[in-house]
Amino acid sequence: MTASTRARQGLLHKGTLALALATAIGATALVPAPASAQAAPAAGVDIAYEEFTLPNGLRVIVHEDRKAPIVAVNVWYHVGSKDEPRGRTGFAHLFEHLMFNGSENAPGEYFTPFELVGATDMNGTTNTDRTNYFQNVPTTALDLALWMESDRMGHLLGAVDQKTLDEQRGVVQNEKRQGENQPYGQVWTKLNQALYPEGHPYHHSVIGSMADLNAAALEDVHQWFRAWYGPNNAVLVLAGDIDVETAKKKVAKYFGDIPAGPDMAQPAIDIAVRPADTREVMEDRVPQARIYRAWNVPPTGTVAVDQLHVLAQVLGGSDTSRLEKRLVHQDKLVDSVSAGVSESQLGSNFLVMASVKDGVDPKKVEAIIDEELARLLDEGPTAEEVAQAQTVIRAGFIRGIERIGGFGGKADALASCEIYTGEPDCFRDSLATVAAVTPAQLVAVGQQWLGDGDHTLVVVPGERTPLAEEPAVDPAPLQLPPVAGKYSTTASTVDRSTGVPMPEQFPELTFPELQRATLSNGTEVILAERHAVPVVQLNYLFDGGYKADALGNDKLGTSSFAMSMLDEGAGAYGALEFAARAEALGANLGAGASLDGGSAYLSALKDQLDPSLALFADMLRQPRFDTAEIDRVKASWIAGIKQEKARPNSAALRVMPPLLYGEGHAYAMPFSGTGTEASIASLTRDDLVGYHAAWVRPENATLVVVGDTTLAEVVPMLEKHLGDWDPAGEPAATGEVAKVERPEQSRVFLIDQPGAVQANIFVGQLVPSTKSAQATGFEFANTVLGGQFSARLNMNLREDKHWAYGSYSFAPDAVGQRPWLAFAPVQIDKTAESMAELKREITEYAGGKAPPTTEEVAKVRANEIRSLPGAYETASSVAGTIAGMVRYDRPDDYVQRRQAEIESLTPAQVAAAAGTIEPSALTWVVVGDLDQIEEPVRALDFGTVQVLDADGNPVATSAGATAAAATGDGADAE
Repeated sequence: MTASTRARQGLLHKGTLALALATAIGATALVPAPASAQAAPAAGVDIAYEEFTLPNGLRVIVHEDRKAPIVAVNVWYHVGSKDEPRGRTGFAHLFEHLMFNGSENAPGEYFTPFELVGATDMNGTTNTDRTNYFQNVPTTALDLALWMESDRMGHLLGAVDQKTLDEQRGVVQNEKRQGENQPYGQVWTKLNQALYPEGHPYHHSVIGSMADLNAAALEDVHQWFRAWYGPNNAVLVLAGDIDVETAKKKVAKYFGDIPAGPDMAQPAIDIAVRPADTREVMEDRVPQARIYRAWNVPPTGTVAVDQLHVLAQVLGGSDTSRLEKRLVHQDKLVDSVSAGVSESQLGSNFLVMASVKDGVDPKKVEAIIDEELARLLDEGPTAEEVAQAQTVIRAGFIRGIERIGGFGGKADALASCEIYTGEPDCFRDSLATVAAVTPAQLVAVGQQWLGDGDHTLVVVPGERTPLAEEPAVDPAPLQLPPVAGKYSTTASTVDRSTGVPMPEQFPELTFPELQRATLSNGTEVILAERHAVPVVQLNYLFDGGYKADALGNDKLGTSSFAMSMLDEGAGAYGALEFAARAEALGANLGAGASLDGGSAYLSALKDQLDPSLALFADMLRQPRFDTAEIDRVKASWIAGIKQEKARPNSAALRVMPPLLYGEGHAYAMPFSGTGTEASIASLTRDDLVGYHAAWVRPENATLVVVGDTTLAEVVPMLEKHLGDWDPAGEPAATGEVAKVERPEQSRVFLIDQPGAVQANIFVGQLVPSTKSAQATGFEFANTVLGGQFSARLNMNLREDKHWAYGSYSFAPDAVGQRPWLAFAPVQIDKTAESMAELKREITEYAGGKAPPTTEEVAKVRANEIRSLPGAYETASSVAGTIAGMVRYDRPDDYVQRRQAEIESLTPAQVAAAAGTIEPSALTWVVVGDLDQIEEPVRALDFGTVQVLDADGNPVATSAGATAAAATGDGADAE
């Protein structure tokens, strides 16, 4: 369950593409344009639908997609933070949480029955304008999903008592702390306040203030529900394995008897045009300065905002955009720059963001942004720039609508259109608008909206000042208008006293047939056909990876850096030319590394597959490794490492591997694979050329192909571009990954984050390899402890104690021993207590005092098996599973074998697998404000306590403990 800020940094990366209206990601997302380069959707990439309305006002939209036996159930309520009165900010998001805490006829956690039937893509989100809830369920569980959604729509208030309110208020407050605890975590609150005057519905944040959340009274909450959560203020989308006649019967059955609520007025569109430019500088604990420049622009659903998306793409939306060329490649003043549009109902934002290189004056960067924008609006974009932007956007739309539900799927696109425009197919208008836009129109819209009235916020390194909050005030009582006489109900045939209708049958797992061929270069090709969208995905799997960094020159990060450089110029193309060619084709391609190997990927539109493969082959066979590009990427890479060290979660995950594996081990590097500032700075062109020659080779590689093609079609193309690939020399080999002994006793490592309002707790140890015969049993055991929402850790620290927004555990895959980690970001004053609870849960579970119950095992088994039909909805999920088969030597029928193994697991076997964890040999890493946490953590007496810096080096403190971070001895983890 997530609250939305006005925009999120992660949505600004180059190549991020929006679905349809770019409004359905759980935030008013800042994204490039939501449209197509064609006047109408291309054949096979439209979203067909039918709609109807119940007498009580519930609008229902149905999209039929039979590719998998699942149905996406997506409910949108037209209420968000814009509707909150002064003194009650955060109400909409708080209520989103409350609606997950059970209803009158289904008390308890909302997630529980859905876990039993194998629901996927399940969550809820709130933004300024709407609240939504969604889940994909097996077709046979549709009645369950409709029963549950209708019960919380029509039968909720009796389940919302003071205890529930207090519990979820605490969870939301920890979610707020978690966001603000990040570098730049105060930015969106400051931007809201600057861009919108006091009293404007967008002036305050979605998550609200602590004071207002504390002031929320039970009757306030009940009245808020009566106002906004009636069927006439909702849209229900059913997408997937369903038809409209079935939908009409089932929706009427479960929702028809729910009385309509009042028709609440929506605020008038208020773009909040600003008369003059403003500028603010804010200090924060950040590793580098960052510039945010924003304009208020027209709302969603307008021609102007669609056109502004295209303008943003040209200005800063891709690797070939004008700001990227100037600031990143030419003047080398920033590590990253981007531009995009955040759409909202009352008015949108056009935003440029730039991360300034260390030592560069932000004002110099601001001046160049002004200069490039002025030039674009004076001279206009070229026809080539516009066409390229349209192709990128079209490709993103095609890829996006493969999914029926979840964040940004087809159900979201239909629901958002209906909520904001009253037309479920408004995305078609957006597609047509962008397809038809001309350079002259882009100049006109830019001159109209990107002139005076922008706000610039510059965040510079320094001390963070907590944001001041006004005290809560009592708002005027919420007076509800009478319910309109046009609404009526239909008699219910549902006896809710019998409880949730659980299905007795479930769809069988189907996994695509794997077809094989071998190229002349020695590469094995594995194809899985998927024809839902005209896209073909390729994943070339090589040896090497992080573990190769420990060989030879021992420069951590070599593998990741070398693979990342493959698309920075290849063959006849320099870095910018390569990116331009990819964008012109609508192709996504690149490469990366993981613990045990490297991989290169290509996502190509079917009608551009051959030329896209030609570019892919250039990337693989002829990377240029130009010195100038190496130096540019190296500087940005080092800045990225500093960003990792500034964020509490990634800071912990950087130091954890050397502590678990010991210095010098093949896996003893940051989990990100980025290396260190020193190791990256020392890399030479020869290092990259050497890695490529040793590891990016076809002889022992596997090429996974998933998508809209056949073996007869794709193999000749692959032979044409890759068949004669015959690199010089011999392939390298890493050998076996060394085994590591566990420490003799538990150890605690602390990293200081002065001023933090949360502590980020990680605890873990090494467990057997993914290739181990016990791997499935251990993964099952981990799920019981911390692998899903209703697992023990989350139920304790979030739902019971509400000290954390969430607490989970996981075990990343590895050929050698893999790390098992549990984590919890907790409020700072509950650090020691949370560690004690984590230790107790782990010890009692692994030690046998509180073994997995029959009910827990049955729930996890049901979820694992019944979620499989939905788990392979997309080509990327299929490709990922096949890649795992290749990497870990699994048979073609691995999915079926794993299912059979899970079905046979008994509670005793799961308990034995849980015993893999040794509670007396845990390694703890805690990132937080030492002034607040060090003394109580030491008092826990969990073992030796050592303070480390962000690089994992020991730091002497007044509390003592200056011994080096030992790796420890003990029993072999195998």
